[in-house]
Amino acid sequence: MRVITGIARGRKLQTPSGNDIRPTTDIVKEAIFSIIQFGIEGRVFLDAYAGSGQMGIEALSRGAERAVFLDNSRQSCETVRKNLETTGLSEKAVVRNTDTLSYISGVTEKFDIVFIDPPYRTGLLQKTLEKVPRIMNTGGLIICEHPADEEVPQDTGDFVLKKNYKYGKIIITVYSHKEVSGV
Repeated sequence: MRVITGIARGRKLQTPSGNDIRPTTDIVKEAIFSIIQFGIEGRVFLDAYAGSGQMGIEALSRGAERAVFLDNSRQSCETVRKNLETTGLSEKAVVRNTDTLSYISGVTEKFDIVFIDPPYRTGLLQKTLEKVPRIMNTGGLIICEHPADEEVPQDTGDFVLKKNYKYGKIIITVYSHKEVSGV
């Protein structure tokens, strides 16, 4: 697994060991960043359920101003920190060893892009989607990675489903604010 492009292009990233980790494939990662390519520069990115941190690191490499990484696994958080050091992006990042739902419920910071990729079929995706809109900037995007057979709502707070993108058994769902979407 490597950083695809930007200032950390080509840097190899570590992945935490264990069966609970399911890194986003390079094809899906490239697709996500193609979708948001012109909306990354200067933005604040939240990598919920970070795992290795590859999505937030890719965003930083492509010009995001700052990234926050959340994971309830100490091992995952240590891996994210090592990957940030390897890429030279530590100064633009905050890594929190915490429960994502608790963090979102208590944080006052606003985000421009939130990437949600929790363990599949646990209900965490839907619970996270319920809470995320309150921490979003109006012009922001909520991006979810989930299996094709997992249902997601058509809207969440003031955010509406903009588009689904299918990659084999994986779906990428993008939500944008209803004022920006024109809905």
